[in-house]
Amino acid sequence: MDPKNLRINSQLIHAGEIDDCLGSATVPIYQTSTFRFRNVDHGAACFAGEDPGYIYTRIGNPTIQALEEAVAILERGVAGIATSSGMAAITAVYHAFLGAGAHIVSHDALYGPARGVMESLFAKFGVESTYVDTTDLDNVRKAIQPNTALIYTETPANPTMGITDIAGLAAIAREHHIPLCVDNTFSSPVLQRPLELGADISLHSMTKFINGHADIVAGMVVTRTPEHGKLVRNVMVNMGSNMDPHQAYLVLRGLKTLGIRVERAQQNAMKVAEYLQAHPKVEWIKYPGLSSHPQYELALRQMMGPGTMISFGLKGGLQAGKTLMNSVRLALLAVSLGGVETLIQHPASMTHSKLGPEHRAKAGITDGLVRFSVGIEDVEDIIADLDQALEKV
Repeated sequence: MDPKNLRINSQLIHAGEIDDCLGSATVPIYQTSTFRFRNVDHGAACFAGEDPGYIYTRIGNPTIQALEEAVAILERGVAGIATSSGMAAITAVYHAFLGAGAHIVSHDALYGPARGVMESLFAKFGVESTYVDTTDLDNVRKAIQPNTALIYTETPANPTMGITDIAGLAAIAREHHIPLCVDNTFSSPVLQRPLELGADISLHSMTKFINGHADIVAGMVVTRTPEHGKLVRNVMVNMGSNMDPHQAYLVLRGLKTLGIRVERAQQNAMKVAEYLQAHPKVEWIKYPGLSSHPQYELALRQMMGPGTMISFGLKGGLQAGKTLMNSVRLALLAVSLGGVETLIQHPASMTHSKLGPEHRAKAGITDGLVRFSVGIEDVEDIIADLDQALEKV
């Protein structure tokens, strides 16, 4: 049965399967750097693109290709390009669409290094960038310039949990003939599929939800058209930001349980969010599953669930947040997100510290913001851990 005709949880199990000669129930690890040609003509045909055979793992590998095909099916795209990390996926898109003198419009609250690499490296080659709150589409319209070559957003945003209207943003991008890229890491294709909403590119740090076990780093770009896929793949191959076969195998293994992991963690997150919202020491909270979220109605329309990420601030600001983070015992004080374990971190001094206080303030990343990634532990234990930590605040 064609995996494209299956429902999402069946696709998670069966998309990307290959028929190897021994009948392996899982995709084997093709741990090889190079592949033998049948003869000289076969080798020449592979290099000419006339034969789909494998040449060299930097260019393509059966294990990696299985993962690329699986995620592309889940995202409803036509081409998947696996990379060595989430940042490799982001920079591959930047390189594919932004040349000297080009301009990018991006979200002002997104993963810190995604903005940092633009301002520290791409700017040296004449790439201009404008950062706005993309949850207000008028901001994007006003920021577009004649040389704008890419619109890039992240929704829900990291770490403010702001939600951008992907379909509305895609309409603006189409009107100006500009590709739209959406970082879908916070949702995964289980909860949100940007390409179905009109985006041209969807990307992931697969280190997070798709793998889900905090044991690898990996990235993925999925495009809506084969032409865009070729652009990104050429960058990945030429820059050598390819994935390793064993890395791909581990992500394929994690992918199979994505649906049940997200379902369990999301149930936990809703209960944790309700607990935090009612706690007298919590000043504010942003979680898409709460009606208090400013884009709650949009989240209901655009996403298949509110996800597992929560941002909140305590009365007492930064010092109160530090006390909380130093006092948790079950939750791990660590960066990353989307794994089976619950994580807590402080974006202003950790993941977004390189942005500087002025940029963070403009993006709504306050010094008191705490980011909480809810895992699949028993929710009573997660709440009990928060409760004992909050008592010390």
